[in-house]
Amino acid sequence: MQHDPISDHQEHPQYTAAERARAASRSTWVSVGVNLVLSTTQIAAGVFSKSQGLIADGVHSLSDLVADFVVLFANHHSQKEADADHPYGHQRFETAASLVLGLLLLAVGLGMLSSAAGKLQAPDTIAKVHIVALWVAGAALVAKELLFRYMLFVAKKVKSSMLVANAWHARSDAASSLVVGVGIIGNLAGYPILDPIAAAIVGFMVTRMGWSFGWNALHDLTDRSVDEAEVQAIRQTILETPGVSGVHDVRTRKMGDMIVVDAHLEVKATLTVEQAHDITVAAQKRVMQHHRVLHLLTHVDPYRRPDLDHALTAQS
Repeated sequence: MQHDPISDHQEHPQYTAAERARAASRSTWVSVGVNLVLSTTQIAAGVFSKSQGLIADGVHSLSDLVADFVVLFANHHSQKEADADHPYGHQRFETAASLVLGLLLLAVGLGMLSSAAGKLQAPDTIAKVHIVALWVAGAALVAKELLFRYMLFVAKKVKSSMLVANAWHARSDAASSLVVGVGIIGNLAGYPILDPIAAAIVGFMVTRMGWSFGWNALHDLTDRSVDEAEVQAIRQTILETPGVSGVHDVRTRKMGDMIVVDAHLEVKATLTVEQAHDITVAAQKRVMQHHRVLHLLTHVDPYRRPDLDHALTAQS
């Protein structure tokens, strides 16, 4: 069972698609501004202070800046209305963006590991860093942690997995700045090899996170179901619809941050076609109102009481 960080089984979605788009745009532009300042400052200070760890952290911030623009692009396109080529809408642009973010992180992380490995193979070439590197690393740590908390708050409020991925990308930067700070302190204390070791740890962290995001997005693009708890919540909502006597074969697949559901609804066999139709329409409205469901496709089956079926079988 996979964990869905934004699943909300019972509550009504609080935001429209347009509101979610505006919130995503605002938070991402804040991230753009922070990462632009950080990447420029970290790389410049890293070159000046001769700290490979700080340069690696600056490159990580630069990858965040690129990722922010990927998110802005996906956020714009995912809000388009359904059309002939995309009858279910464009929500999977968000999933595709998460895949791109994962691949970007993976490439950046592997590059960091390669660069750090080169330094570790030639320890005599490692220079002592300047104290300014420590101050920049500390300031970056504080800025990235605050950015993470702000972005995660917005992501959970509007229920966007793409924004959750981008927020945790910012948290990985905060963690990497902490590691880099420790490496710089070790370098200043007379252990210069700790600086490239810190760069290598940052590279590993980025690579691991890139793999996780990319792998999860790939599964979502191949119609992965939501977790069982959310499926059961949807099933219960259907069962609570007046006129529904049973439900089976409930299947789900993710469509960006939304869900497409197929279900077989059981209604009394004596009902007319029109009555059965009205019940399924009511079930669809209830499910779409109480869950992040984009569409519920129903199939109607006749329902007979199990005790009556048993009696009929015994008589025959």
